Amino acid sequence: MQTRLTGRQLLFISTMLFGLFFGAGNLIFPIYLGQQAGHHVGPAIIGLLITGIGLPLLGVIGIGLTRSAGVFALATKVSRPYAYVFTVLLYFTLGPLFAMPRLATTAFQIGLVPFLAKSQQSWALLAFSLGFFGVTWGLARNPGQIMTYIGKWLTPIFLLLLGSLMLVALVKPLGDFNVAARGAYVAHPILTGFTEGYNTMDALAALAFGIVVVDAIRGLGVTEPKQIATDTIKAGLISMALMALIYALLALIGTMSLGRFSPASNGGITLAQIAHAYFGRFGNALLALIVITACLKTAVGLTAAFGDTLHTMFPKVSYTVLISGACLIPAILANIGLTQLITYATPILMSLYPLAIVLILLAVLSPWLGTSRWLFAMTTAWTLIPALLAGLVALPQSLRQAPWLRTLVHLNANLPLAELGLGWTVPALIGLILGLGGRYWQRRRLA
Repeated sequence: MQTRLTGRQLLFISTMLFGLFFGAGNLIFPIYLGQQAGHHVGPAIIGLLITGIGLPLLGVIGIGLTRSAGVFALATKVSRPYAYVFTVLLYFTLGPLFAMPRLATTAFQIGLVPFLAKSQQSWALLAFSLGFFGVTWGLARNPGQIMTYIGKWLTPIFLLLLGSLMLVALVKPLGDFNVAARGAYVAHPILTGFTEGYNTMDALAALAFGIVVVDAIRGLGVTEPKQIATDTIKAGLISMALMALIYALLALIGTMSLGRFSPASNGGITLAQIAHAYFGRFGNALLALIVITACLKTAVGLTAAFGDTLHTMFPKVSYTVLISGACLIPAILANIGLTQLITYATPILMSLYPLAIVLILLAVLSPWLGTSRWLFAMTTAWTLIPALLAGLVALPQSLRQAPWLRTLVHLNANLPLAELGLGWTVPALIGLILGLGGRYWQRRRLA
């Protein structure tokens, strides 16, 4: 038994946490931001880092400060029924019903489609998704080895491959930064980067992956809750610093790519163009390895977190059964309607995100505000309605035709900061004040 992590162990935990977060979306998005921001890329990066890095870091810190085993334990501070509903929705949406099938299709589209004829793609996707989630299931079977698989193997391989591409792109740039900004980046680069980073949904992932980090630290022999919290926070700081550096460099590479390429509809296209420009046909193979590795390590982490958390909540269902379902469902969904699935999953994500941010902020502020049920429940209750309204706004247009739905959408538009996607903030602040008042009244009554 040991009292704290060694420097080497902390490094492995940090690379594991980075690997869990950094999927293909994190790879592609900064490239696209760089192209859109043009010569305003610097301020845009600052905005991106505030939310794209700041919120996930606060999530990890919140898990550490409250000494929670994961999101379920943290959400019970609101109420136990709420914790069950919130946690199940979070893990199914971030796991088998949304994020995981998207990981497989993203890896396939960017990594393998360039090598396939159109007539081969449907059968190839089926074979790839079965193989992808078969490997995911195999690596997630033993949650005690997640640090080894992701922290010691997959993440270093990913960083080596990505680093080689980024190094060449920085040493021999395709252009400079003297290019025009586009869209909202022209007038408000920081704010636009901020809101785009908010939409990466990594704050949700911070809550989802908390249990994986805590279990990995315990697996190394550290059992004292305060030290687990300290090591969790240290790992979060290191992994987020690495992610911030890569975000910034990828955004700069995206801007410089405009010296040769026109702005693309997404960062995946630009990344493929960059890889081919430097390495030719080998560049496509290099990018395939980068993207597949990025997606695989995140899929393994999501599967392990899904199985671990739901087994804790529902002990009668074995971990093996849970991860088998978590791999089988996305293997099917990746082939039979992912686009439609994303359309219906996005409203759930938009409703979960404000609730997750409030939970994170309350956890981070707990050393000063405490963990009173009054505080957590009241703040969450006042956030719940605008969060549900945000989900309704994200519904497909075809589903928002009912008069009562149009009324609710209009109501959401009248909330302060709603145009920035932050309509929940003022109600949450009111709930926080009422929660503090309720806690004070409760203490006075018991005194």
